Amino acid sequence: MKKIVLSALALAVATGCTAQNSSVQEPSHEWVQDQEYNLTILHTNDNHGNFWQNKYGERGMAARATLIKQIRSEVEGDGGSVLLLSGGDINTGVPESDLQDAEPDFIGMNMLGYDAMAVGNHEFDNPLDVLAKQEGWAEFPFLAANIYKDGERMFDAYKVFDKQGIKIAVIGLTTEDTAKIGNPEYVGAVEFKDPKEEAKKVIAELKSKYNPDVIIAATHMGHYQDGQHGSNAAGDVKLARYLNEGDLDMIVGGHSQEPVCMEGANEYASFKAGDTCKPDVQNGTTIVQAHEWGKYVGRADYTFKNGEFTLKSYDLIPVNLKKKIKVDGKKVRVFIQDEISQDETVFNTLKPFQDKGQKALSVKIGSSNGDLIGERKIVRNNQTNLGRLIATAHMERAKADFGVMNSGGVRASIAGGDITYKDVLTVQPFGNIVTYVDMTGTEIQDYLDVVGTKTKDSGAYAQFAGLTMTVNGDTVSDVKISGKALNEKETYRFTIPSFNAAGGDGYPNITQHPAFVNTGYVDAEVLKDFIESKGAVDVTAFQPNGEIVYK
Repeated sequence: MKKIVLSALALAVATGCTAQNSSVQEPSHEWVQDQEYNLTILHTNDNHGNFWQNKYGERGMAARATLIKQIRSEVEGDGGSVLLLSGGDINTGVPESDLQDAEPDFIGMNMLGYDAMAVGNHEFDNPLDVLAKQEGWAEFPFLAANIYKDGERMFDAYKVFDKQGIKIAVIGLTTEDTAKIGNPEYVGAVEFKDPKEEAKKVIAELKSKYNPDVIIAATHMGHYQDGQHGSNAAGDVKLARYLNEGDLDMIVGGHSQEPVCMEGANEYASFKAGDTCKPDVQNGTTIVQAHEWGKYVGRADYTFKNGEFTLKSYDLIPVNLKKKIKVDGKKVRVFIQDEISQDETVFNTLKPFQDKGQKALSVKIGSSNGDLIGERKIVRNNQTNLGRLIATAHMERAKADFGVMNSGGVRASIAGGDITYKDVLTVQPFGNIVTYVDMTGTEIQDYLDVVGTKTKDSGAYAQFAGLTMTVNGDTVSDVKISGKALNEKETYRFTIPSFNAAGGDGYPNITQHPAFVNTGYVDAEVLKDFIESKGAVDVTAFQPNGEIVYK
């Protein structure tokens, strides 16, 4: 039920009192009864270091700034108000940003006028002192009601904004999966409570203290169709269904990195840039998400009248995205919509950061005769040549018998042709260390029963090199290492990123195993050295050929 503010007379009738009874007061508010107000909610999520445009001139904060400035001018010129929110994950993904602790990204967000952001799981990719430094850079609050350290919330749970006398409360919530997908070195002392339960508490507190007119959750929890979240923690749909109907007017989400555009009941539409987008609505709550990397700015135009918050229109606006068309028999890239000019001040402010990063990253380290596949939707569901190449590089560095690589640590593909250090850091931005352990065949079997059976479509899904096996339900069988059947009494060595060795992605924590070794080698450096040693990478040599069979 939407919040409706009754007049003093209506309240008096409802309570059996006369209008003159001094004990009955009209609820306090600063907006005017029967006046209609316009409120626009703008949002992005999963920035992942994309402060600069890509090589095709797409995205980038300078163009995003122009777009947001235009929308603000339009809305405010018509007497309305704008709120700009982020669904989190500012960190990790673009080397120029990663090397500088995402400082250009936060500077850019300040210049664009973000009002608040949800704390994402990738905000914990760095030591906590880096996170504190980033929070200091930001001129807007980091919000997370369900993240605790030493028994206290690490961040503000919410922020209340006043827009034309309308009180808008924004709550921050973060996926509790951060405890297993965050770097164990940095999240070990941090508690990620159930965001659904924390939301219920915070909403009760807000109603008691502020009686807000509108409540929005800025979340980094993921949107999963009809709440089917698989091995992931429950996301925005489950959150909306868990609360009382209408408790949340809107969820501005992130984490699953999809455009939340629906077709029919609980079904995703086949959305592409430039299409219309219908947000999800669950239990009276509108749920939105703007894909990833600043590809879009989400725009939700609402009216507010007498306590009713009503969505009038919604759009995902492409930020200089392009499509391929044929011109004279050749494929060329053209803008999907009119080109958005780059804001000169933002461009000039961020360019030194881009130049500094480019200088260190543009050196060629090798080449390949085809694409190395690390695209999220593919690598989290299938063995790929890039996944096997990375696992092989780690395996060879440690002189191991086989290699295990979590798909969540493979962040991009590498196009065929020249390969640069930037390409490598884009694929492996987390700075994990290659580790290994020597285990008996019996221990290996137990380990693979856990790791080899991780659910597809998640970062925990493992890539393998040096072994073959059959996966059936929650067990694996017919394990062969270097072509020979697993012997329970023999000892084998395998590599694993430090993140997973410490229990990340729900893998067994093997750091206390007596034969565990942290090599000290950073994963991206190992991959870089491996590609340099090859010179020219033959992608077919790493092409999966039925080594891992799923039944």
